Formats: sequence, C-alpha cells, structure tokens
Amino acid sequence: MSTPTLEQVNAALATVNDPEIKRPITELGMVDRVEIGADGTVSLTVLLTVAGCPLKDTINRDVTAAVSRVAGVTGVDLQLGVMSDEQRSAMRDTLRGGQAQREITFAQPGSLTKVYAIASGKGGVGKSSVTVNLALALAGQGLKVGIVDADIYGHSIPAMLGVADMRPTQVDDLIMPVPTESGVSVISIGMLKPRRDQVVAWRGPMLDRALVQMLADVYWGDLDALVLDLPPGTGDMAISLGQHLPNAEFVVVTTPQEAAAEVAERAGTMASMMHQRVIGVVENMSYLPCPHCEAEGKEHRLEIFGSGGGARVAQTLSQRFGYDVPVLGTIPIDVALREGGDAGAPIVTTAPQSPAGAEFLKIASTISGRGRGLAGMQLGLTPANRF
Repeated sequence: MSTPTLEQVNAALATVNDPEIKRPITELGMVDRVEIGADGTVSLTVLLTVAGCPLKDTINRDVTAAVSRVAGVTGVDLQLGVMSDEQRSAMRDTLRGGQAQREITFAQPGSLTKVYAIASGKGGVGKSSVTVNLALALAGQGLKVGIVDADIYGHSIPAMLGVADMRPTQVDDLIMPVPTESGVSVISIGMLKPRRDQVVAWRGPMLDRALVQMLADVYWGDLDALVLDLPPGTGDMAISLGQHLPNAEFVVVTTPQEAAAEVAERAGTMASMMHQRVIGVVENMSYLPCPHCEAEGKEHRLEIFGSGGGARVAQTLSQRFGYDVPVLGTIPIDVALREGGDAGAPIVTTAPQSPAGAEFLKIASTISGRGRGLAGMQLGLTPANRF
C-alpha cells in the first residue's frame, strides 16, 4: 500500500467545514500541522477559535473521518489546539474580506439575501411560532437560512429551536451564530446574556445597538434568507429595522378576532411608513379541526376565536398601499404545534404532513417563489439638479 501524500491529506482537510462558520478549516487557517509517517499514520493539529469551542467534538469527528478516507492512511492522530490572538485576528480579517468595519451586508444593494420580518400588532398571536416554523420550512427547500430573534424583551426563539442553553462563539469582535440540527443558524439577545433568567431593561438607543450588533457583528456567511422575529407593536425596534434594513419584506401575523386584526393593521402600516413592503398576512390559531368529525372522516372547523381577521387585515392593507397583500396561509390550532415549541422540536420537522405543518410549508413555498417587486421599496436613488 502506497503512503498518502501531503497534497492528498490537505485536499481531504479542505472538505471539512467549521461547523459554525461554514467554511473550510484550511481556508480559515485552522490546520496548524500535518505530518505523515512511513506507516501511513497522519499526525496533525487543528486549532480551535476559542478554548471552549462548543463544537470541538464535531470538528474532531469530521477531520478524523475525512483524513481516514484518504487511500493509504492507516491511522489519524489528531490534536486540538487553540488559536493565538494573531491567528484569530488573521481569521477575522479573512471573514471580513479585508474590510476594517463590519457593515450590514443584507442592506447593501447587491445583497441576494431575502430578508423577512415577521411582525404583529400585539403579543400572544403566535408570531414566534410562525417565525421558527417558517424558517425551518424555507431551510427544508434547500435554502441556507438564519434567524435573528429581535424580540428583545420576549426572546423565545432559542428555546423553540432547542438551543436555549447554548452560547455563540466569539472571535475577537465577530460573533458566530448558533447552529441547529435543522441547519438554521440563530442569534438572540437571550444567548448574549450572562444568565438565561436575566431581565433585559433597555430603551431606544440600546435596542438599536442590539439590532445592529445581531446584524453586523455576527458572521452570517452567504444566506439565502434571513428571518427576523420582531417585537409586537410599532415601537423602537420597528423604526430601527426600517432604518437599517429598508429592503426587508414584512409578514404580518394576526389571529381571527377583531381585536387582533385591528392592531395587526397598524403593524403593517408602520412597515409601509418605513418604505418596506408587506408581502402578506398569516392568520394563526385560525380554527380548531373538530376531533370527533375527523374520526368520522368529516371536516368540521371550530372557529374558537372568530373568523375573517386575516382576510380583513389583507384587504385593508391592500387598499391602503395600492398593491395586493394576500393571505399567505391560515394556521389551525394544533396541540402538536404548541408542544413542539415547548420541546424545541417545531412541527415542521416533527409532523410536516399535519394540517399546521403543511400550511407552513405552503407559505414558505409561496414567499420563496416570489420575485423581488419594487413597489413600496426604496431604490437608493438621489435626484440630480440639471440647469
């Protein structure tokens, strides 16, 4: 059996991505030493970004597996080290592409990432459940998706994804979003607090800074879609989002009753005031499928919270804006939807064929298949005076 070459081993290492940064470890300068013995044993050192890297076991497993597949390798002796300050700085510069300051790449004219802001007029309508399941449904289409939990006071996204106790890795002033088993990456102010039970008591300027940090100081890589879970209402965060992400497209979440529909209209109107486009309405808790009728093969909907709220919001916003704002979907009440959120196992992944799961998949297919309309969006044009 021939002895493997250094080129073969390095080519195998180039297929291993850092699980947080999603780029080859060779490109990030994480491979520090590679030695090949006469008996085919490969000894190497891979440098972690920080000593307490939460995914070091994943790196260990992936590197060992990749090198073991090289023809002629009889064994792998892998040592994990830690980057020096200089090495971390060099990696940060690589990730930044040579830019001295981080910018919100999603707001740049050339960005191909679709930004979806999930908004509601009031709390308690299931906005976060819609955010999580919609993001997972988009990821299920093969898209690379990130979630920003911008609901600073009511951050619940990490728990719904089963990563409530995880903390992001920081490389100097760059923060890595927390990966999940679904492939969706997430960042939340809840992950940046010293303790999970600590209360966030911030006002305007701090809220704005928190949003900028989660957008600009986090290394998201190349995303197809970024989904933001906004706080309910029309407060500081909605204004900040309009300033920092004028290209964001809004999905307004409501429930069927009049009280929720009326305030949902305000959330949509606020987005339009910030020159952002509202692409549709989701009516959550729309109805309860009668379990007795289902058992008999019949369909009977119990409209516990009334009916027509989503359609009313869509009609009002369409008339107000001058373009079509459709009802994207009606999510039924489902015990599995609530249980999945509590257990960190969203219904889109555990029961995609259920009525609620199928509706989320339909909504994701609808919005991901849309082209980029210009109505209601800022074009970044400046008038020129001609004399």
